[in-house]
Amino acid sequence: MAKILLRMAVPTIMSFLINAIYSLTDTYFVSALGTNATAAVNVNSSLDLLILMLGSMLAVGAASFIARLLGSGDADKAGKVLSTAFFSAMAFGTVMLIAGEAFTYPLVRFLGATPTCERYAADYTCYLLLGAPFMPACFVMNHCLRSEGYAAYSMIGMCSSSILNCILDPIFIFALDMGIAGAAIATTISKLFMFAILIAHYVTGRSEMKLSIRNYTFSREIAASILSVGASSFFRIGLDMLAAILLNRIAGTISDSVLAGVGVCTRIMTFPTGIMHGFCNGSQPVIGINWGANRFGRVKEGCAFCQRTAVAVALVMTCGLLLTAKLLISQFAGSDAEMLRVGTMCVMFQSAALPVYVWASVVNMMCTALGKGGYALLIASSRSGICFIPALFLLNHLFGVHGIASAQAMADVLTLGFAVPIFLKLWNLIRQKNETAETGLNAVSGRTAETGKLYTMNLDHLDISNDGEDRR
Repeated sequence: MAKILLRMAVPTIMSFLINAIYSLTDTYFVSALGTNATAAVNVNSSLDLLILMLGSMLAVGAASFIARLLGSGDADKAGKVLSTAFFSAMAFGTVMLIAGEAFTYPLVRFLGATPTCERYAADYTCYLLLGAPFMPACFVMNHCLRSEGYAAYSMIGMCSSSILNCILDPIFIFALDMGIAGAAIATTISKLFMFAILIAHYVTGRSEMKLSIRNYTFSREIAASILSVGASSFFRIGLDMLAAILLNRIAGTISDSVLAGVGVCTRIMTFPTGIMHGFCNGSQPVIGINWGANRFGRVKEGCAFCQRTAVAVALVMTCGLLLTAKLLISQFAGSDAEMLRVGTMCVMFQSAALPVYVWASVVNMMCTALGKGGYALLIASSRSGICFIPALFLLNHLFGVHGIASAQAMADVLTLGFAVPIFLKLWNLIRQKNETAETGLNAVSGRTAETGKLYTMNLDHLDISNDGEDRR
């Protein structure tokens, strides 16, 4: 089971890491334009979250449902779920494009832009929004590709886009002298490139699931299945966006240097959190398909492996980040001592709480894989909303800049109050089902076994048979 999980997780981790490199590289090039431009990029991170918020709900909900449908052998319905999520995501992105272009300056002010950086933020936003219809659709395809077993292809799409962005950034920003607008154009072109790569998988017929407007079937069953699980991602990203806006506004009242320092910390922390998200997103289809196929012993084994591995890796990353925090921030701060001080504090606080955050994220993944949308929603809401927002206001009031820097770490620790009881309940459920299934009730039906050739081939290869051995 560990071998299968790693096969699925490693390509996804690589995708997230390459994306984190792009994010940091983008910030590095923009930082050459000054602290105000760096602060503007931080503000526009909230715009990314806004664009992906609805797309993530459709992507995560569809991917979870598709994994369980594939596990039970219903590829036709899985295709309908894919098509429904994909075209809905494009529609939501188009609405965002129209609304955002019509109200650019009010939008960036709402996202937390200060008077001294709002012009940079508006320039970036105008061009970034051009990719709005395609970004959430890419999110849907990436998640559904992993649920179908094509984690490596998903990785190719994300990595190619990020590498292209890193190449285009200096060309548009410096060679063509377009400044921060050039960074946004490079990002938009790269997202369109990723869209073309990912959709090619479906239009060329390599997928057993058919992506077609004719398959758009927003039935009550499909809608409920997508939304019940996807709502956790929607509220998580929505609360992430709200938290980022509040953080931007509070930091911006102090100075652009504080705002920029917080933003650079966020970009740096995409490396450890990207590894975690990649590991969880790659593991979720394996857990979900085994759950759908009634292989509860393998579900239990997989969840235990995910927890041990994720926390061990998080401890190593914590040590590395604590030792290098100041050095990392100095690459972006230049001569801005305040930005260096604030950014270093943020990295150190968040690094110290990283193992706790990672374990809670694995529990969230378990909730999603098992279709427990309510539990996933509660954990997702706690880190960025229930725990973070009160912590931010209280700590800022008591400790000022130090409070701002430590708010996210405090929220991560407080999230344990929700994650621990949910984990215990899920673990007992898995254990009980496994004990019942050991009598032979986990045998796969003939229809599942026949359709299961698809998953054997793609997951390389998930065992849903009775012998408990990995198949090739």
